[in-house]
Amino acid sequence: MEPSAFPEDSRSTAEPAPGRLRRFRFPVLFVSLFAVMLAVVGIDTLVAPLPLLALPVGIGLAVAGIACYRWLSRKVEQRDDLPELAARNRWPGLLRGALLGFALFCALMLLIVVFGGLDGLSWGSFFGALGLAGMMFSVATMEEVLFRGVLFRILEERAGTVISLVVSSLLFGATHLVNVNATLWGALAIGLTGGAMLASAYVLTRSLWFPIGLHFAWNFTHAGLFGIAVSGSDDVPNGLLRTTLSGPSVLTGGTFGPEASLFALLVCAAATAVLLRQASRTGRIRPRVQRGR
Repeated sequence: MEPSAFPEDSRSTAEPAPGRLRRFRFPVLFVSLFAVMLAVVGIDTLVAPLPLLALPVGIGLAVAGIACYRWLSRKVEQRDDLPELAARNRWPGLLRGALLGFALFCALMLLIVVFGGLDGLSWGSFFGALGLAGMMFSVATMEEVLFRGVLFRILEERAGTVISLVVSSLLFGATHLVNVNATLWGALAIGLTGGAMLASAYVLTRSLWFPIGLHFAWNFTHAGLFGIAVSGSDDVPNGLLRTTLSGPSVLTGGTFGPEASLFALLVCAAATAVLLRQASRTGRIRPRVQRGR
């Protein structure tokens, strides 16, 4: 028996495994991180009645979600370098995204108020807003990791930026159909506004930090500051303010919330156009890969 037989045989059976795993990287990453997201939502729901606990728990869950994404990317895709999570972009990206998200939602509310959609406004809960900050940060982080970090990024490698943007945006909107007060138009509006805008934020920066900050600030301003139910949810958030809207659905978004209003479509479409225009100018729009290459 030759001494080298066993080492060679062991390599031949062990080495293809990582390659096979990488071949199915999309379903493995998407299903795994979707399960993580469900767990995050479940834990957020459990601690929601305790705002002072919900804030640190939400931040911790966001950090854990990022760690899971890093670990899976390295194990499944064999990527040691993750440029979409580069440390140098973390704080600048989160801050710029948060400022943009806050400004855009405030612009949306201003338009609704100007056109007579505000029915009532009163003080809510400061501590309730703190708890919502933790929840919104963890949810925004996991949704960006799942939809932009996995779905958009991997699809774009073959289909190009435009097709990936359309597909990921529609799927992002479709996931909101499970909400209690969801409507087909509301889900479509989420796809056209939030999905497209967040994907454009990723395209421009090629970083997850900017869309995470944008997503968080939009949702937190929505629920944590104005106290309005998000994306068709039946739970009225205990935010800093309690805001009541009234008027036609085209103005206020109806039971789905402001995100389904015409003004949300206009505000987010304008932001998306600016982001994509800048991305195009800087050469960040990627073409579809032709077969055979």
